[in-house]
Amino acid sequence: MSEPITDPQKFVLRLQQSLEDGSFLSLSLGRPQGAEPSLDKLLGRRLVLRGVEQLSLVWRYRTKDITKNLPLAEAVALIGTLVDGQFQHAHLVTRGHDIQLAMGKKGRWSLRIGKLAAAGPGGIADPAALGHDRTKQRALSLDLPFLVELGITDSQHRLVPTMARKWKQINKFIEVLAHAIAQSPLASRDPAQPVRVLDFGAGKGYLTFAVQQHLQASARVPDVVGVELRSDLTTFCNNAVARLGLSGLRFEAGDIRQFTDAQPAADRRSQTTGTIDIMIALHACDIATDIAMHHGVRSGAAIILCSPCCHQQLRPQMSAPAPLQTMLQHGIHMTEQAEMLTDSLRAMLLQACGYDAQVFEFISPEHTGKNKMVLAVRRPQPLAASQRTALLAKVAALKAFYGVTEQQLETLLLADTAQT
Repeated sequence: MSEPITDPQKFVLRLQQSLEDGSFLSLSLGRPQGAEPSLDKLLGRRLVLRGVEQLSLVWRYRTKDITKNLPLAEAVALIGTLVDGQFQHAHLVTRGHDIQLAMGKKGRWSLRIGKLAAAGPGGIADPAALGHDRTKQRALSLDLPFLVELGITDSQHRLVPTMARKWKQINKFIEVLAHAIAQSPLASRDPAQPVRVLDFGAGKGYLTFAVQQHLQASARVPDVVGVELRSDLTTFCNNAVARLGLSGLRFEAGDIRQFTDAQPAADRRSQTTGTIDIMIALHACDIATDIAMHHGVRSGAAIILCSPCCHQQLRPQMSAPAPLQTMLQHGIHMTEQAEMLTDSLRAMLLQACGYDAQVFEFISPEHTGKNKMVLAVRRPQPLAASQRTALLAKVAALKAFYGVTEQQLETLLLADTAQT
């Protein structure tokens, strides 16, 4: 008679199934035990390298990250040894379920499987999602009612051809956001605690609605606010929210500069309406991106996600360094250099504020060729004073190299320091 299957084995089987049927969203292992006291957690995400599907595993230590990209079968086998050995907590999120494995105080495993949404298109029980010939899995499904309201799908939930590019952009954004949440302090927070999101420059609300839907589908309590200068668009979006009966979503008319009075996170004793967990600003022009980033830092946001627009502040200040004068004599090259310098300085300043920051290419949005994204995820441990000093020295050196005297995000952060 065969031995009964254990809870860790059941968890690994769920992981394997989610990778096979395309429902996998994120994986995290926590509460490490053993000879590596600086190890904090292990994070997993799916990716494709040279046409081969792999699981990217990131061992997150207090001072470094170690990444290994493994074929799916090899990764599953490794996770099987880790959940029954090195880690005492495992969390798997799929399109249909939230699955948690934990070691109790009495040394016994418990497996909790929460259902996020009814099985259907793209869900675990959906036969059409099985096999290697399935259609590409998306972060969102086309049957969501808000897509009809916003004109992305028709009344039969079919994608409107002219909105195909926007649909791809929305899904890519949610994929980036989901990965960021899995790496952020929000991953270990009580799901019952509302996640407050501010989306500056929300426009018609495509991404704002999608964020609310993603949080809700992830068994989290959304508190999403879209801020848009054009009042006709906020009225349109709020009417759509009312018709759909959505909770935790609203739109406000206003300028980003009206939302810069939040107190620094260290000055607040508890969660308040001013707290931000996720700060989003897509296509905020010039220094509006810096203002949004600053607002996120001051509010203690776990995630800051920006897609910068025009980079106007640094370009007039810049002079071509002697080694680069021949290259930068062409105006287009100097403009491109100004954009690169601006976003590099922003990323370094966010790192100095205790974030892991990266700049990467995003899907080209509709109506513009701008496709760069700056993502900052708050680190679990404060940055050492020596590391902060070194980063700020690099910022000063880059500015001096190009003759730049002022960068808006730095100016705002220095003003905060002067007030403390």
